[in-house]
Amino acid sequence: MSATLPPSTTPAYAAAQQALYRKLNWRLLPFLLLCYTFAYLDRVNIGFAKLQMQSDLGFSDAVYGLGAGIFFFGYVLFEIPSNLMLPRVGARKTIARILVLWGLTSAGMMFVRDETTFYVLRFMLGVFEAGFAPGMIFYLTYWYGQQRMARVMAVVMLAGPLGGIFGSPLSTWLMTALSGAHGLAGWQWMFLVEGLPCVLLGVLALRVLADRPADAKWLSEAEKRMIAVDIHTPGAGHHSFGQVARDPRVYLLAFAYFTMICGIYAVSFWLPSILKADGVTDTMQIGLYSMIPYIAAAIAMVVIGRRSDRRGERRLHSAVPAFIGAVALAGATLSSGNLAVSLLCMTVATAMMWTAYTVFWAIPSQYLKGDAAAGGIALINTIGLIGGFLSPTIIGWVRTATGSMQAGLLVMVALLVAGAVTLVANRMPAPHGAPAAI
Repeated sequence: MSATLPPSTTPAYAAAQQALYRKLNWRLLPFLLLCYTFAYLDRVNIGFAKLQMQSDLGFSDAVYGLGAGIFFFGYVLFEIPSNLMLPRVGARKTIARILVLWGLTSAGMMFVRDETTFYVLRFMLGVFEAGFAPGMIFYLTYWYGQQRMARVMAVVMLAGPLGGIFGSPLSTWLMTALSGAHGLAGWQWMFLVEGLPCVLLGVLALRVLADRPADAKWLSEAEKRMIAVDIHTPGAGHHSFGQVARDPRVYLLAFAYFTMICGIYAVSFWLPSILKADGVTDTMQIGLYSMIPYIAAAIAMVVIGRRSDRRGERRLHSAVPAFIGAVALAGATLSSGNLAVSLLCMTVATAMMWTAYTVFWAIPSQYLKGDAAAGGIALINTIGLIGGFLSPTIIGWVRTATGSMQAGLLVMVALLVAGAVTLVANRMPAPHGAPAAI
């Protein structure tokens, strides 16, 4: 591309812009998607490990639920500090550090021997992964304007469904095929094989990523200027973390996100157990059945994410799927024991909850501006991820006390409905030139 940009209203500019974003998409999104897929897999593969390690180590459902959820306690404590440091340290070093430390810790889960080591390693996994997801979201605001954000989020957030699609059969295969090899249990091999690749990805991050477009040697000066024009959105928005922390709308967004996280991780951590309760006893079959909801989620996220960008509308594109997800999760809960109906409802619930989650992140990335957006996005993510701690802990406690997950899952249903209502009621002021209904 030449150093001089053609006028922005000409076909030549549109063609140059298309070529630029094609380059950005291939340079950034596959790598970030791969990293986030491993992040998701390494935090939820405990759900598959439970099928073996619970009996091997004698853990109750309450112990498992607390161990699964304590990850988020460590994550929440270090989330905001990690993201406030990101603009100073740079995205490359921040993402590399996070990947290496969480990869080593995830692999170290193979050494769990009792409740104490289980809790400590899950807590440390949260500490070391803190800041990755909101840091990645903030990092993308350096490269993509608001008009492209929902579809970009849809691509990167495919990590969750992809973790379910490929991680489910991979985890169960590792647990069955390598069980007993070199004196290690199948669940130990699973943690080792799925944790170590993150260390390599951390090293690659230093070479693949640039901190900002201005630092990217693979962009021309004209391309850098085009990105600067696209991401500049004057008008509404906070420019300091103090403003963000005092804004009640930010906390309403955080509550809505909290309810989505409660629903998503109820499925992520307990889906293998739900399938087992529905009569699926073979470990490999559980892995294969677990793929189905995530395939549907991947399709729904891309389709509805693109629709949200075309319409310039965010709230309803997040709230309506959240409500549908709540209804479907209720159906799955009340049809326990009927595999066909339960799996169908769980598929719809998973697809809609992930869709709501994906479109949701286009809202704060538009409302929050400048480097303060790093702290603001982290604040929303921190409050929301408390749901990742409470959700499995509540369900584990309820199942230990009653022998059933039904009451715990119905609490998640009620929360999802409350989150959908909150999103509909919380109108965010739009930047000048942006659609008002956000």
